[in-house]
Amino acid sequence: MEKVKNVILCGTGGQGILLASEVLCSAAWRAGFDVKKSEVHGMAQRGGAVSSHVRFGSRVHSVLVEKGAADIVLAMEKMEALRWAEFLSPEGKLIACDLRIDPMTVNTGQATYPEVNKILEEMNIPNLMIPVLDIARELGNMRVVNVILLGAASKQLPEIAEEHWLAAIEERVPPKALQVNIEAFRRGKAL
Repeated sequence: MEKVKNVILCGTGGQGILLASEVLCSAAWRAGFDVKKSEVHGMAQRGGAVSSHVRFGSRVHSVLVEKGAADIVLAMEKMEALRWAEFLSPEGKLIACDLRIDPMTVNTGQATYPEVNKILEEMNIPNLMIPVLDIARELGNMRVVNVILLGAASKQLPEIAEEHWLAAIEERVPPKALQVNIEAFRRGKAL
């Protein structure tokens, strides 16, 4: 693979961004790629923004994805999808959870939550807002939202075979949660 793949994962603290980025890195590494990752935790423990840049290819020199260069922005929350949309390349895909988490400024009345879908449409950014919470409820585990989105993203990353994704999930997820996470990945991939 000549071109380096650029993926940004974003959301808020506690949504499993870091686990998702570890699974992506492991899957890409298992597929034989050079992998680089950068994380920003910020105020993650207080529900603040969390992001991870993952780059993989035959040779990767830098860890950060530049604006306008992301092949995929994988967002666990709608406003984070909007915040990171400018990082998408012209051919890039925005894959997002349709979840809305109000920041403190919205909760205190100092700001209003933006009309994310409308703004993305005005920006001409094609996006896939996935009702992952419904899928997670069906699976009986609300903590698999990140893996559902990884499954959806895997369709855009055909250079990583499903066997590598599943091995990476098995490596990173506790044994008692393995089966539900594998099912979550497959449900996301089927979207």
